[in-house]
Amino acid sequence: MPAASTDDAGVPGHMLIDDRFTAVAAKFFAMFRRKSQGGGALAVYLHGEPVLDIWAGWADSDRRWRADSMALSYSTGKGVTATVAHRLIERGVLDLDAPVADYWPEFAAQGKGGITIREVLNHRAGLQRTRGLVADSNDLLDHDAVAAAMAASAPDPLRLRASGYHGLTFGTLVAEIAQRATGRDFTDLVRSELREPLGDNDFWFGVPADQRQRLARLAPRLGIARVPFDALIAPFASVKVMNSARSAVYDGWADMTLGMRPYDAMMPGWNGVFTARAIAKMYGGIANDGVVGGRRLLRPETTHRIAEMRPNSRYDYVLGAPPHFALGYHRAIVGTRLTRQALGHFGIGGSGGIANPGLGLGIGFVTNHLGNHAMSLGDARLPFLAALTERAARAAIGDPAADTLDDTRVAS
Repeated sequence: MPAASTDDAGVPGHMLIDDRFTAVAAKFFAMFRRKSQGGGALAVYLHGEPVLDIWAGWADSDRRWRADSMALSYSTGKGVTATVAHRLIERGVLDLDAPVADYWPEFAAQGKGGITIREVLNHRAGLQRTRGLVADSNDLLDHDAVAAAMAASAPDPLRLRASGYHGLTFGTLVAEIAQRATGRDFTDLVRSELREPLGDNDFWFGVPADQRQRLARLAPRLGIARVPFDALIAPFASVKVMNSARSAVYDGWADMTLGMRPYDAMMPGWNGVFTARAIAKMYGGIANDGVVGGRRLLRPETTHRIAEMRPNSRYDYVLGAPPHFALGYHRAIVGTRLTRQALGHFGIGGSGGIANPGLGLGIGFVTNHLGNHAMSLGDARLPFLAALTERAARAAIGDPAADTLDDTRVAS
């Protein structure tokens, strides 16, 4: 297995490919052969140690993807934000079953006094709405303004029946709770609860000017069959079943995310910027009883609680589908399967992270090429790579199930 050297900033000087994962690396490289395919990075941790750290393609039209390239990864940041919360929960700074209002008194307005931190992490707070939430749309990138508006809002009554995916507001809720409980800025909490324990600086909610040369430019415009994302749901505004979904995204959001404005903001539900290495390391710790690279991120009892993925809801009234959310993460799609054995968080466009505690496996994938030719909202690259990675990990321990995993029907 080749060892990865690092420069003075701790960035690998060359790629790492464990011999047992060469098939995974080959499939990854095939995804970024042409400039039109953009670029990306893949990292894998097995039993707390790195086994893959690779990158390919283009960060911009005139710039190759490098070892330190990073990309805005949309909802991948929800899992990162949840991990900060679990660090606080295991130390008793937060109580999962305590009302949010115990830490954030203003939150009790409009009948929300009984909503707990567990319900927030399970997307059952009923505060997914962003359309009309604030008077000036520019304030939708202002954490304080959005948090105050949600505290003053009435919850969606559908929350009592099912989960309702908080696509743009989840991170703001969790970050504000954490700030109220600690008296510290959330970006400072990310430093102390993730960057320092993991020894990796690349967890960003808002990117400093001196780091922006590392950003990969996102493309294409978010949509399906070239129809813009915002326009897709606008015609359904009067349909009751679609109203909650439409209210969760505001006009202009999708196009705005492709520009530079998100890098000035702190919106932890969707504007996280990461390297694949950082995401894989975090999920590698979750998958390995809380330890990764010889460092402890979480206690074993915390990772076991996360891995339980206890039933939360049969369907989601925002997504109109039955994804399984629990404590800030969701069940992962591996190959063609929504599996109980793996968890994590995907982001719109294709980036994401996965932990498989049964195999001690953590995976991180980031890309600047959003989706595929049919739609840019997402695709099967990460599920496909996760299935291959799981197969390689099983083969490494001599598990006969390695030959029966269903990943062959997933297109790259």
